[in-house]
Amino acid sequence: MIKTFFKTFVLTVMVAFSNHGIAQETTQTNSQRFAEILTYVDQIYVDKVDDHKLTDHAIRSLLEELDPHSSYISKEDVNDANETINGSFVGIGIRFQIFKDTLQVVQTIAGGPSERVGLMAGDRIVTIADVNVAGIGLKNNEVREKLLGEKGTKVKVEIKRNGSSKNIFFTITRDKIPVYSVDAYYMVRPEIGYVKLNSFSRTSLEEIREGIISLREQGMKYLIVDLQDNGGGLLYTAQKIADEFLSGDKLIVYSEGEKQPRSELTAVRKGLWEEGKLVILTNESTASASEILSGAVQDWDRGLIVGRRTYGKGLVQRPIDLQDGSQLRLTIARYYTPSGRFIQKPYEDSKEDYRNDFTRRYEHGEYFETDSIKFPDSLKHNTLVTKRTVYGGGGIMPDVFVPLDTAGINDMYRVIARSGYVNTFGLDYLDKNRKQMEKNYPDFATFKKNFECDKRFMEDFFKYVKKENKDFTYTSDEYKYCKDLLHSRLKASFARDLWGSSEFYQIYNDNNEILQKAIEVLEKNIYDKMNLATN
Repeated sequence: MIKTFFKTFVLTVMVAFSNHGIAQETTQTNSQRFAEILTYVDQIYVDKVDDHKLTDHAIRSLLEELDPHSSYISKEDVNDANETINGSFVGIGIRFQIFKDTLQVVQTIAGGPSERVGLMAGDRIVTIADVNVAGIGLKNNEVREKLLGEKGTKVKVEIKRNGSSKNIFFTITRDKIPVYSVDAYYMVRPEIGYVKLNSFSRTSLEEIREGIISLREQGMKYLIVDLQDNGGGLLYTAQKIADEFLSGDKLIVYSEGEKQPRSELTAVRKGLWEEGKLVILTNESTASASEILSGAVQDWDRGLIVGRRTYGKGLVQRPIDLQDGSQLRLTIARYYTPSGRFIQKPYEDSKEDYRNDFTRRYEHGEYFETDSIKFPDSLKHNTLVTKRTVYGGGGIMPDVFVPLDTAGINDMYRVIARSGYVNTFGLDYLDKNRKQMEKNYPDFATFKKNFECDKRFMEDFFKYVKKENKDFTYTSDEYKYCKDLLHSRLKASFARDLWGSSEFYQIYNDNNEILQKAIEVLEKNIYDKMNLATN
């Protein structure tokens, strides 16, 4: 086993270090030294060694010395890690939640295998392949292992359904299930369209184009693209989406590294939204490919960035498939915005300090006051058309800063939100009242207009919370302070469970301070006063 461990480890070491310019002779010397240590571990160590676990730990420790974003993904986790990027996986097509130790179907994917055979939201799966899965402490990753598989293979499930005296059996043929990167697109105002993008996957361009076409047909004159909490994804997808907004052959991003010559990505075709007004929403969790898109739009004065300073990730990773099925994602280059900005935040001093950057920004007051952010003149750049001042060295600074809104958030709300009671109560309530809810609210428009968290409803909610947490207490003043926000989250959660993520955002966004500021920027002509260039 140690020999297998050594072979995998050395292969990874040589790939990593050869890409970082370390001589092969030095690599071999270090590998021999490491092999000598392993021999002693194998021969005389006091306990039995788990070579698989030791391999993973050693590789991760190696990569930890390089940069914060080079990473190793074990064979068991590769498929999960690539789902968002690939835009699909093979499974039975359900959104599920383990609720009170029971696997419950929250939603079936439209047109997917489960919907086709007749599974329904609210169904509780009690066996998979004739093996009991109820009341055994099932975990999410175990569910995935049982339900995912090869396309065309079958899996038998037994479900318990409200209103049915006997359990029902289904045989479901696994199929390709889409993972959407666009969570929502809709008209937030009569002339303002909104698109929420959660990642940059292989299908993102097609999804974005579909959204823009639909919104234009509904009379869109202004477009808001929401990149809040978007951690990035594929570099070439960022290029293609930016190409929808930039005309001609404008530079979108360039990259270079010690072993990677300069490589440029430019606009190459006519985009769907090259002339209409454009606003990009960002926050502190907007990263990587999202920053490439934001940086290109800002550098070419194509649109406005509204929100808070982005994460600051300016390093490019290449996925390398290893022989045992695991994957190495190795940093190979730095990327730069069209004006030459390198927006990677510093990481040389301490990896721990790097990871705690969110906390440090909060304590420093950055989320509330833009004046708390100071950049040296050495990081100063100018946009390419109107010559506005922009900065590198730590994310993309927005053109319009929006402070973090903490109104309505108190200790009572935090306890409820962190414990997941909003989501689990929704499942419990729908489990008991789904037919009545569907009768009262046959469509989303009716639900949005008429559903209210009235006194009786909230009594049920707090009764549920107290049942789950006997120590939970609150005062009328505490409830009054967070009432509007709590009601909004409850309503949005119901909308998602009854319809989907688009309907969730159409309610949730009423309290999205960055989106509301963007709407104000467009409606009050602040956009025009920023003196942006015409494309």
